[in-house]
Amino acid sequence: MTHTPETLCHALLDAARKAGADSADAMAAEGSSLSIEVRDGTLEHAERSEGVDIGLRVLVGQRQAQVSSSDTRAETLIAMAERAVAMAKEAPEDPYAGLATAEQLAQGWDVGALEMADPSAEPAPDQLQQDALSAEAACAAIDGITQVQSAAAGYGHHDIHLAASNGFSGGYARTSRSISCVGIAGTGTGMERDYDGDSRIFQSDLRDAGDIGRTAGERAIERLNARRPKTGAYPVLFDERISSSLIGHLLSAANGAAVARGSSWLKDSLGAHILPDGLSVIEDPFRPRATGSRPFDGEGLPTQRRAIVDNGILTGWTMDLASARKLGLQSTGNAARGIGSVPSPSNWNIALTQGDRSRADLLRDMGTGLLVTSMIGSTINPNTGDYSRGASGFWVENGEIAYPVNEVTIAGNLLDMLKTLVPANDARTYLSRVVPSLLVEGMTLAGD
Repeated sequence: MTHTPETLCHALLDAARKAGADSADAMAAEGSSLSIEVRDGTLEHAERSEGVDIGLRVLVGQRQAQVSSSDTRAETLIAMAERAVAMAKEAPEDPYAGLATAEQLAQGWDVGALEMADPSAEPAPDQLQQDALSAEAACAAIDGITQVQSAAAGYGHHDIHLAASNGFSGGYARTSRSISCVGIAGTGTGMERDYDGDSRIFQSDLRDAGDIGRTAGERAIERLNARRPKTGAYPVLFDERISSSLIGHLLSAANGAAVARGSSWLKDSLGAHILPDGLSVIEDPFRPRATGSRPFDGEGLPTQRRAIVDNGILTGWTMDLASARKLGLQSTGNAARGIGSVPSPSNWNIALTQGDRSRADLLRDMGTGLLVTSMIGSTINPNTGDYSRGASGFWVENGEIAYPVNEVTIAGNLLDMLKTLVPANDARTYLSRVVPSLLVEGMTLAGD
């Protein structure tokens, strides 16, 4: 008998009941992925994977346990359930663990409207190889490129289902299509590299492979002959490629699990201004063809469009059921989970209000400072928001790019940094996190 993710979930729930669980939920994912990498015009690596993964969470009173497997035989499902119940009986009590009530569950969703899966046929391996070769050739053709470190193309399709003993049962399919390229310019200690890539749900939305390769090569060339700037306090413009990391730090601090632990630099900022007036952070899980879209969360609750920050003011936390219970609040429908992990709060599609000026306008207005295009390492104090990261990019003089820079550390405090944000208007609206280039005033730069 051929099992689907849905039938596997219900078989796991039946096994959990027979093993003595008071309640349970199960998740199953069936899918395939194909990736192709090329080097010097020939195939270097090809990998295809197919499989089914299943996970079961059981609760015995207020004790819970999670088990997972890639073996879907009937005897394995029974053994999983028995093992999970035995583990739960030995686990410490968690007063906040538990499934959703029937009234909390999502109902009547429209998966089709979200366009989460491309109905067209899976691309053939030679099509993926041709995309990778096209990207590599376009990168290598850029004058000054000494090597194309990697060029790759990939495809994936997964069917996911979630079911629980409280009556919830729902699933959906996802597809992904990607092309990436990394170019290297220069030699020896003067070597620099940069990248470009694109990942979409629909094949028809994917950028041209040659354009991706050319952009990767041009970016690598621009980084040659980098210097270190002088130490001091300067404005910093975070390029659109990496600006979403700043909003990511905000989202992490507004995560209900962190707030419940007391380890968030935003824990005392609910209802306070954390961004300039006019800036909002909107979460929207209903955007068609966006990778963060979903009709329900990892606990079967309906997802919702909400303003995490509304006109500069922090309005609430991102919560699953457990963190909401700890905080005495209601879940925001933001439970995420993997096959082998219990639910935890996470965000879906995010958009920051865009500005009315271009990146070039912000460069001109900043006068002298740093344009950051890539970062390495991260030292973020979760309790205070103190921020320090290695960065590279371009030095700006008199509002124009003067020369590339590397080996510089930028530092500040996120509470102060966020309050000075000035957004550009260059965000890519198809991304899951739509964040434009961001200008931050008065950061400390450690260079020469």
